[in-house]
Amino acid sequence: MLLGAQRFDSTLGSVVRGIACEGPIAIITAGWREREDEDGELRAHLECETVNLNLYQRASDVWRRDPELRQAHRAKQTTLRHKQDFYRIRLEYELEANHVIRQRRAPPEILAEEEAASLAAVRILDAYHLDQIRQLHEKFEAEVGLATRPVVAEHREQLAEQLAGCKGIAIAGGHVASMLNRMRLFGLRELIDDQAIFAWSGGGMVASDRVVLFHDSPPQGPGASEVLDAGLGLVSDIVMLPHPETRLRLDDAARVSLLARRFDPAACLALFAGAHVHVHDGAVVGASTVERLATDGSHTPFEVAS
Repeated sequence: MLLGAQRFDSTLGSVVRGIACEGPIAIITAGWREREDEDGELRAHLECETVNLNLYQRASDVWRRDPELRQAHRAKQTTLRHKQDFYRIRLEYELEANHVIRQRRAPPEILAEEEAASLAAVRILDAYHLDQIRQLHEKFEAEVGLATRPVVAEHREQLAEQLAGCKGIAIAGGHVASMLNRMRLFGLRELIDDQAIFAWSGGGMVASDRVVLFHDSPPQGPGASEVLDAGLGLVSDIVMLPHPETRLRLDDAARVSLLARRFDPAACLALFAGAHVHVHDGAVVGASTVERLATDGSHTPFEVAS
């Protein structure tokens, strides 16, 4: 279950009860970082037995007890930041070129061909960057022997025991990179079995197969949506766009079209407050208060294929 923002219009509890998930439910609030254990309101809202996996605190314990791993992880993060910076530079130029091409006067068929070629360059860059990121993660895990390092293995064993007794997992929002790093550190994707997953805001982004950062009107000026990382892949072919009320200019058909075409055939879904998308066995089987961005620049209620 992918949900919209929960802070001011919480629907999580009703969704959990709607599929008769009575708990226990594991809670992941690593995106809250130092506030990870301030989960009282969330626990009360779920109205069932819960256990916080404390991934942020567990990671701090790993860094303290395995300084060699901490240093290697920091080096990887530095490399990732450099990769993201260079990707962002190239992306801004490619998107600017696309914008300029769309403003030019030319015979329609020529203009369409050139704009399509420009968009293809953006898609190639996105795919290249995502592949580079995946390779960096794989190289790091192989070189440090991540899964077999004693302190990591210890925490993974504890987490496996906790999850074995849970019927559901609730993944809260917050700082996406912090949450994703810690879920990857402890191999959460491999530890998840057949539990029901409830993920919202940043948690929903992490659950997808790629994390796309977006903001059409950030304080510093016009924004460019960018691929940040590979997600956990709990759901595929969905680009999660939470908080569309404040982050997307849905009245700008050109921006809507460009975003939808960049990631087509994946569905770019705007999840408004109170929204949810139900995915079962890889297929969307239900949706509410969700809009899909279309390649023609429109956005319409997301309809589940029959």
